[in-house]
Amino acid sequence: MTDDSLRPMARPRLYEQVLDRLRAYAVEQKLRAGDKLPTERELAQRLGVSRASVKQAVVVLEVQGLVETRHGGGTYMVGDTLDAEPVERLVERRRRLPDVLEAREAMETKLAELAAERRTEEDLKAMRAALSAMEADIAAGGHGVEGDRQFHAAVTAAGHSSLLAEFMRSIAEAVAESRTESLRQPGRPTRSLDQHVRILDAVRAGDPEAAAAAMRDHVRTVAKVRLLEWNPDEKAESPD
Repeated sequence: MTDDSLRPMARPRLYEQVLDRLRAYAVEQKLRAGDKLPTERELAQRLGVSRASVKQAVVVLEVQGLVETRHGGGTYMVGDTLDAEPVERLVERRRRLPDVLEAREAMETKLAELAAERRTEEDLKAMRAALSAMEADIAAGGHGVEGDRQFHAAVTAAGHSSLLAEFMRSIAEAVAESRTESLRQPGRPTRSLDQHVRILDAVRAGDPEAAAAAMRDHVRTVAKVRLLEWNPDEKAESPD
């Protein structure tokens, strides 16, 4: 009989240890949004690891929207903390995200088509209100997450399909993750708002084909996230 309690212990990836050090460094140095981190070369020398391990740690922070790397200009804090979510949780989200996006494209494209055929004035009013909320949040420096949620919920309601609406409710938590992942991409909130306007215009015009096409384009934009480019098990190179 196998003794599970004495199974081999998982070793933390080296870049996870680098993440811990970077988090502690940000606290110790009282770094805030806009502050610059040391270069990858300097971090590698001070931590005694390869630049590849440092780069992997920085990518994890980028994926979570905590830092941004400017071409030729270094890496800067986006917020006031480097408190990243646990890597294993990030790995799990990366694993399920493609399936979620595939389901969203299939169901939400059909819902937009149905909305163009079945929407009422109340449905259109709800969509406009959602876009106003999203626009106001973005103007105030936010990502427009709640307005985005309200808009997609309004499109679902406008489809007047109880079974499709039930399917959407069943994946609501996963959809929320994909929404947050997308809207923290640089420049994405404004682009998503513009795409929502196009969806609304097609629904209001009663054009099912245009509504479906606009929603498909939007969901495919949502699918372009940094997380899907990240390989959590990429091997670090030897030190420079």
